[in-house]
Amino acid sequence: MSRPARGRAGAGKQAGKAGGAAVERALVVAAHGRHYVIELHDEPGVRLHAFPRGKKSECAVGDHVMVERMASDQCVIAGIEPRKNLLHRSDQFKSKLLAANIDQVIIVLATEPGFSEDLLGRALVSAEALHIRPLILLNKTDLTERLDEARARLELYRGLGYETLALSVHADPAAALALLKPQTAGRSTILIGQSGMGKSSLLNLLIPGVDAQTREISAKLDSGKHTTTFTRLYHLPGDWGDGGSLIDSPGFQEFGLHHLSEGMLERAFPEFRPRLTACRFYNCHHVNEPGCGVLEAMAAGDISPRRHQLYTQLLHESRQQKPW
Repeated sequence: MSRPARGRAGAGKQAGKAGGAAVERALVVAAHGRHYVIELHDEPGVRLHAFPRGKKSECAVGDHVMVERMASDQCVIAGIEPRKNLLHRSDQFKSKLLAANIDQVIIVLATEPGFSEDLLGRALVSAEALHIRPLILLNKTDLTERLDEARARLELYRGLGYETLALSVHADPAAALALLKPQTAGRSTILIGQSGMGKSSLLNLLIPGVDAQTREISAKLDSGKHTTTFTRLYHLPGDWGDGGSLIDSPGFQEFGLHHLSEGMLERAFPEFRPRLTACRFYNCHHVNEPGCGVLEAMAAGDISPRRHQLYTQLLHESRQQKPW
């Protein structure tokens, strides 16, 4: 991926002009392809349709950008301010930006339909690589037929130190809200997960008037020409204290991490990290080398074969030719 353009940091409208238009700071609150909705920093609540200058589309929801007003309800994105981080997924051919400048990833799972452990593992690796706090959320605990199975599958991740919440948005929304409020207040959080895990119900619980906000954003994105599946940012209620935001992303079935290097991958497995210095060879790949600290820990039962299998699959993918 090419580097995003860098805009000038600063509050409010800039004194200088670019192309004859005043430059203003804004937050990207929705994205679909090359179409964006931005919220002006100086005019909270004012949202405009925005598009990038040139052919490349390198903005993500959560980006702070510099914009030039082209019309009363439209603007062009002139630059992107430096990011704290950028969460994205990628395959061999393309990259999909998810969100920028986030503090937390909530991985939404459910007892039914069954969740993909491969996607869970990939989401955790992505968060670890960016030093973003992950939180695993098991929804639909009122559907008890497969509840014990789901809890058992998550024991591995609890053992690795990942925090897990179990709740039912439908059966006990008050209890769910009580669990989630302290986890999200004051943080920029993205919800990710497969379709059918209950992310929409979660949004309706956390964001008052979410349907109206979604319709407003859809109109700004000109949803007649686009699907209704787009990434969007919602501000958490003001009475939560320190504010914060919640970013909703479309459900997905694949989470490619082709952009992570081998060195980034091995360090994104917390159970690997203490063993990396125990390898006999400095360039050990932790696959089948003799004297490998990771393989020895797996043989001793300290590293799960399921986790090592995910690592070897991601390592294989990272070695594929990257045309971008």
